[in-house]
Amino acid sequence: MTIDQAWLAERGRELQAGILFLTRLRYGAPGPVDGAMIGRAAWAFPVAGLLVGIVGAVVYGLAIKLGVPFWPAAALSIAATMTLTGCLHEDGLADTIDGFGGGKTREQKLSIMRDSRIGTYGVCALAIAILLRISALALLGAPGPVTAALIAAHGAGRAVMPAFMALLPPARGDGLSATAGQPPLGSTAAAAVLGVLILLLCLGFGHGLAALIALAIAAALVGWLSLHQIGGQTGDVLGAAEQVSEIVILLVTLS
Repeated sequence: MTIDQAWLAERGRELQAGILFLTRLRYGAPGPVDGAMIGRAAWAFPVAGLLVGIVGAVVYGLAIKLGVPFWPAAALSIAATMTLTGCLHEDGLADTIDGFGGGKTREQKLSIMRDSRIGTYGVCALAIAILLRISALALLGAPGPVTAALIAAHGAGRAVMPAFMALLPPARGDGLSATAGQPPLGSTAAAAVLGVLILLLCLGFGHGLAALIALAIAAALVGWLSLHQIGGQTGDVLGAAEQVSEIVILLVTLS
């Protein structure tokens, strides 16, 4: 195997790991996806998001084609994306809000976040997040703008996660974030470049730039809050960051 072939093979394994980790899609022969591989595969997170966005757009387009009104079509689209990801990021959002809102100390917050049960804070956060996403798609209406918005939101939203892994320390010594560690600089940079390209290509320069600025502000706020609350990031925080990013991008498309 030549050097180029070996490089491509390694990137292929990383792409497979990213898709297997973030979705329920079975790409290639299933293999072990450990923390170290997830760190190296961070560049592929926007690619996995792009696939999720395409599936959501296809479901929305089919629903509209069958005469389903905008709001139910939007609900079906969001349901499809949640099914495809196994509600991975929604679970992270709920756990994060439960922990930040319900715990008094750092240790209590981390304990609540690890608890599989969902509390009032988490339920309210999920309800608001789902409602905002459905509303944004329904208000966009036509399948064309919805397709662009979904791909931009899911692709760029997942580009934020490697940056969190690289810039924020793990909040606990075990768990996914601790085992994944800090992604390689090249992987983090590649994810960021892919996220920016997806935004600009899907939304155009004006809306894409506005979404990028709003995304940076939102990500900075979530990062600051995570540092203040628990001293870093966890897998749940990464999921919450993706959800906030996704929502911010969808809202920008309405402007």
